[in-house]
Amino acid sequence: SLIRLKDLEVAKLGDSDVHVKMLAAPINPADINMIQGTYAILSPLPAVAGNEGVGEVLEVGRRVTALKPGDWVIPAGTGLGTWRTQGVFPAETLLKVPSDIPLLCAATLSVNPCTAYRMLADFETLAPGDSVIQNAANSGVGQAVIQIAKASGIKTINVVRDRPDLPKLVERLMALGADHVITEEMLRKPEMKDIFKSIPKPRLALNCVGGKSTTEMLRHLQPKGTMVNYGGMAKQPVMVPVSAFIFRDVRLRGFWMTQWKKDHAQDQESLTSMMDALCQLIRKGQLTAPACTEVPLQDYKTALEATMKPFTSSKQILLL
Repeated sequence: SLIRLKDLEVAKLGDSDVHVKMLAAPINPADINMIQGTYAILSPLPAVAGNEGVGEVLEVGRRVTALKPGDWVIPAGTGLGTWRTQGVFPAETLLKVPSDIPLLCAATLSVNPCTAYRMLADFETLAPGDSVIQNAANSGVGQAVIQIAKASGIKTINVVRDRPDLPKLVERLMALGADHVITEEMLRKPEMKDIFKSIPKPRLALNCVGGKSTTEMLRHLQPKGTMVNYGGMAKQPVMVPVSAFIFRDVRLRGFWMTQWKKDHAQDQESLTSMMDALCQLIRKGQLTAPACTEVPLQDYKTALEATMKPFTSSKQILLL
């Protein structure tokens, strides 16, 4: 296997460094893609995997003023290497988060909820009562979209793959605040019209699948609506009928959280205001961690295997 558990010396603490004890780190699809070498970012090897997680500050270098021992921190960017028990990182690679939010919320904060937040905010100006359609609605991003939209009064139509335990999944997503949960097959059925009797057609579609499900979602978009593509789980291209472009003037855009963070590196305000908004939702109980399975670090192989299985509805979290 490409991945091994290894004991390393903790690096010496520089003046601008922070010594962190990692507490918990999830396994996300992008982490797997990076390990496979199929992602847009490749770490020079040997590397510590993991792009997300939460840690506690043990010690800070003498020039560090923004952090102190006991603070909770999460990665500010991508490629930090969070699947470890301890690490020494430059202070600017870390973001302080409040330690009064649940551990698993903090561990899963910097990738999926941020992606959901930006996609809902940056592409269409949505008002209460508007609707959004998304596929892979049971993913980490999908669960965050449902909750953030609900808190803003935006309706969600959530597409999932048909599966053996479908009623259980539907119930779970409805409990998070989903307005409609449908299967990919239902997208093509005339009954879809019934949904749009009570809510308007979506102005925004969020796609992380590709292939047929995406083409079908696009058919339900309002004229001049936007589809944002942020993943390609089916490894199939996005096919758009030319008529959708000409007669309905739909827009296709892409979103990558890593790029957003790069683009806003000089604009700390935009990052902190997003984090504050998300932490507020968490405190109010309007945004929860995705369904999680907690796994001790030494059982990382089991966790990786579970992540690769089809129809996983639970995020594997390494406890460090």
